[in-house]
Amino acid sequence: YDLAFLAMLLSREPECPTAHCRCPAHPIRGCDALEPQPAFDAAADLSVILTWWQLTDGVADHGFFRGLPYRAALLALSRAYRKARARRPGFDQRTRTHLEELARLEGERCPSMDRAADAFAALLAGAAEEEPDPVRRRVLEQLSQLLYHLGRWIYLVDAADDLKKDVKSGSYNPLVYRFHAEGGTLTAEDRAALAATLDSSVRAMAAAFELADFGPWRAIIESVVYEGLYAVGAAVLNGTFHKGRRRKQRKAGA
Repeated sequence: YDLAFLAMLLSREPECPTAHCRCPAHPIRGCDALEPQPAFDAAADLSVILTWWQLTDGVADHGFFRGLPYRAALLALSRAYRKARARRPGFDQRTRTHLEELARLEGERCPSMDRAADAFAALLAGAAEEEPDPVRRRVLEQLSQLLYHLGRWIYLVDAADDLKKDVKSGSYNPLVYRFHAEGGTLTAEDRAALAATLDSSVRAMAAAFELADFGPWRAIIESVVYEGLYAVGAAVLNGTFHKGRRRKQRKAGA
């Protein structure tokens, strides 16, 4: 979903034409899909590159036997990764650099949630550099702040959502060290402090959003920035956000 959002930001088309096509999910009856455009290709390449390096990190973290599923996934993805890397060498290198920095901070049990979040945020912000048009790239350089704060928000919300699980497994979570949450829960004061820093990133995203015209995507992006992020952040901090249940509801048509 992060990269679908990026595709909307990179899109330069004034309209979103669709066509009926076949796909692996609907091989017989087909489905309506958006016509191809460069922004979608860029987002797909970036998604493959990010997945490759996350799987590589999984191999390093899980040893030989537990790392076998990651190795199998890397083998299946290798051809697509080589193509994406050839088209986006700069993003590939930046992704590797930022993830290595994040791994180093995690290995050190870095107590600063801002330093840990910055590594992932800078990675996502670098996606703005994949715009080939030099005129539009200048606009996206301003909007790189939107991507930066989106990455920061995602990292910190995931940390809050995974806090209990990470404490139980012994995995690194910056909130444990920032708020002394060794028990896996945050106090009301801690939640308020985390909500304030999350909201500051959303406000920075909103300021960047107002700088550009997103054409047919404006309403969706506006809804994400002004409503969706606040709602999800509040649900995570209140303990009412359950990803598994939401998936079941979607499958059931709820």
